[in-house]
Order: sequence, then structure tokens, then C-alpha cells
Amino acid sequence: MSRSRPGGRLAVVITVGVALILAAYLYQLPDEDPIQRGDILPPGRWHFQASRLGDEVDGEELARVLSLPYVSGSTLAPGRDGVIRYESERTFDGLNLYVSGHGPEALLIDMKGHPLHRWRYPFEAAFPDKEPSAETTFFRRAYVYPNGDLLALFQGGGIIKLDRNSKILWTSDLPSYNHLFVDEAGRILTIAKTARMIPDLRTEGPILEDFIVFLSADGDIERRFSLLESFRASAFAETIHPLPDHADIFHSNSVVTIDDAVAKSSDLFRSGMLLVSLRDIDTVALIDPVSTTVEMAWRGPWRAQHQPVPLSTGSVLLFDNQGAENGSRVVEFDPDTGELGWIFPQQAAASLSSAEAGSCQRLPNGNTLITESEMGRAIEITPDRAVVWEFSSPHRAGEQLEMVATLFEVVRMPADAFTFVDSNGTP
Repeated sequence: MSRSRPGGRLAVVITVGVALILAAYLYQLPDEDPIQRGDILPPGRWHFQASRLGDEVDGEELARVLSLPYVSGSTLAPGRDGVIRYESERTFDGLNLYVSGHGPEALLIDMKGHPLHRWRYPFEAAFPDKEPSAETTFFRRAYVYPNGDLLALFQGGGIIKLDRNSKILWTSDLPSYNHLFVDEAGRILTIAKTARMIPDLRTEGPILEDFIVFLSADGDIERRFSLLESFRASAFAETIHPLPDHADIFHSNSVVTIDDAVAKSSDLFRSGMLLVSLRDIDTVALIDPVSTTVEMAWRGPWRAQHQPVPLSTGSVLLFDNQGAENGSRVVEFDPDTGELGWIFPQQAAASLSSAEAGSCQRLPNGNTLITESEMGRAIEITPDRAVVWEFSSPHRAGEQLEMVATLFEVVRMPADAFTFVDSNGTP
């Protein structure tokens, strides 16, 4: 089912490459080569510029231009690709779902990096009446259900649900950003933005107001609330200051719910509460979804963080993009004290580096799966920080394949969690 969209047109200039020509060519690639795209993607970043903002541009359209875009291929690629380390006796074995900046698809691979399944659907086919952008040439996030159905998010464009054969089930043209999450009740949570003038926050031009949106399992909008208004109505209203000097003042990049197991681990948590990451003010917030009030907020010592994950131990794991002395790091912090505990890497020398994007996942065996997005790499590390699995993206660009697509997220799942794969993890 398709949702209606307010009117308004927006001119977009892409500074490197012609995205529409590129997209049209990319969608016609043969199925025999689902991985390698290096000879087609241009070796550079794709940036938005507003060449002309007409009087009829609505807030959600303007938000698509003003929000900070992610790159599709921007970092010098490492020399090898695929799974380059696998210590099977020390890993949490399962299947790996990933999305990256190379195209509108999600891939399921085994522990050795062999592609097992692919979901693919172009933005133009899902939303023929919407203006495509450089950010809608790939899936920004994806979520797979046990039966093989897949949710996929086009950055600033909408959400789609596909069946295991990539047949469209429904579409939601809500301009969604950065994250989607499915809670225990089957509701879908995501982040939306609209642009509006708030002179007491920013005198020059509009700000982007971030909203948490609840969708039904069928993609219908059930409710939404403003993160800005949540902060303003709370005891943490002043913690958002100083604000950045650009329009995207929060740049919220993830939202997850607190489940029963986590709620038992700390007096701060209650089941159903929301843990939200606001990147551009270095803040992690705990929000009551009923009252929509911020009940707790932690600001730093991380910077530009992604993917805070509540753990059953009572701590919170997050990807600290810019808070390390050199490069990036993954940290646990105590929500009662705000102090850091476990940190990877410990050394000052940079072994993680992703100024933007990035994710982390605590696995059932205590290991941590880390996606180093801008380097196109994912690693699994033990509690004592030994790397036991390493994946380097095969999606390359440039004449010498010297560029690598941003690897937005790798998620590990046990093979027996799915009904569309056999006991060996094969679809």
C-alpha cells in the first residue's frame, strides 16, 4: 500500500556523477554477479546541493536536502575482500545480513562470506511518483523476518517490505532516516524529519525537527512525536545546548526499545522505553513513549555516536565515531554513572576508523560484532578484544577498485531463527 505525499518540487544537483543514469544502468545488471560493482560506481562522494528552493517546497521535502548525506563510496579500499579471518571455534556462528552504499539490495552471507540470498528493489519502482536522490540508490537499513520477508529503508525516501523473492508487499512513503527497528509487538519504529523556522534556536534558516514514528506491521503510521518537544518538556531541556550551527541540529540516527530482560537490569529502565541516539549533540536519551518525555540523557564523553544498544547487564554499548584519541572506538557505559567500562580498541593507535555511520551488536556468546562503515569492514571480537572474524566488503569502485562502498550495518543472526533456510543455513 502506498501512502500519499504532500506536494512540492525540489531541484537537486549531484556534484559527482549523474545518479539517475547510474541507477538506470545499475538496475539492469545481470543476476549472475550480485556482488561486484566496481566497474560501474563512480569513484567519489555524492553530495546534495539545493540549486533552487521554490515557494511550494514543504518541510519534509526541504529536510531531504538539508540533512547531512551519507557517502556511497568514499574510502580507499583495503587490498582483500570477503571473509579474511574466521576462527570458527571462537565465533558466534550464524548468518550475516548487510546493506551498503553499492545498490538497493540486502545480502545474506554465511560465516565464510558466501552469498546465500539477496533482496533487491529499486527506489524508482517502489515510489514512481517521488523524486529520487543519490541517497535513494541504496538501502540504508534492512530488517529480515524469520520467513524471509524484508524491511528496507531508503534514506529520506521511504520504507518498503519485500517477500523472500523480492516481491513488493507494501510501501510507506514517509521520508524516513537512518534507522528502523521492529519491537516485540511487531511495530516498526523509524525516524522522520521536517524543516521549520524556530528563531530562538537558529536565526539563519530553518532547523530540522526529528520525529520518532511508530508504524504498524502493515506500514500504516500509528503515531509520531517530536524529539525536540520531548526535550523541551523535560528536565533535560538545557542539555541540548550548545546546538550545532547547521540545520540538522539533532541528526538522530537510531531508536530501539527496552525489552523485559534489559528492564530487569537497571532501575532506570522500564520495558517499552526508547533509547535514542542524537548524533550531532553527542547525546543518548531515554524516553517514555507514552508521556514522550525525556527521562534521562547522557552527553559524551563520546562524539558523533551511532547505535547505542541496551544490554541485559544494565550497561549500554555504542559506536563512538569521533571520541577516541585516534579514529573510532566501541564503548560500554554505565547508565547510572555515565562512566565508560569496556572499550575497544584500548590502544591509542587507530584500529577503527569511521567518522560517520558505524554499528555494534553484542552477540549471545559475549563477543561483539562491529561494523566499521566507512572502511567497508566488519569484525567480531572476543571480550578480551581478539579479532576472530573479519569481513571486508567486496563492493568496490574506481579504475583499480580502490574505493569501497560504505558498509552501513552487518547483523549476525542464528541460522535456526529462520524458516526459509535449512539446518545448514541455505535458503
